Amino acid sequence: MASNPLLAPIFPAGKEPLPPGFTEEDRAQLMQAKKTQDWMTFAMESCAAKTIMAGGGGFAIGAFFSLMSASFAYEDPLLRQQTQAGLNTGQKAKEIFKDMGKGMWRSGKGFGKVGALFAGTECVIEGYRAKNDITNSVAAGFVAGGILARNSGPKAAFGGGLAFAAFSAAIDLFLRREPPDDE
Repeated sequence: MASNPLLAPIFPAGKEPLPPGFTEEDRAQLMQAKKTQDWMTFAMESCAAKTIMAGGGGFAIGAFFSLMSASFAYEDPLLRQQTQAGLNTGQKAKEIFKDMGKGMWRSGKGFGKVGALFAGTECVIEGYRAKNDITNSVAAGFVAGGILARNSGPKAAFGGGLAFAAFSAAIDLFLRREPPDDE
């Protein structure tokens, strides 16, 4: 019987050929490593993991921006003397660090909420549509913007949705652009 070079060989599960340099004794370890890799891939592609990672990243970025802006907030020596009259240097430093920490927490929470809301919404839309295109980020931006502005009324929610959708589209177009051909 001649084998057909145009057909892919079919092997029973667990009896596939081993990579070069591996023996039959290594098969159990390879199968366990593959199983672990499959679970990690599944976990990282889940909407919950994407939402948590985006929220954590947003929190870190918001806290960092707040830390950077806080360094400029204490540049006015006259204002600093008025607000901290009667405090020694250690007490002044403690108050400054406490104020910076509160600002970092507040800003981090805001950025984290926006990141988690957008990433979770985009993941759910992408899962529902079974496509990865710009429509997902625009729709997620519209929904997230509307949710974030909902307390200001329907007109503001619609405007917030449009603004966030436009921003999402601009970022997505920038990230999906074709790299230039350098010759």
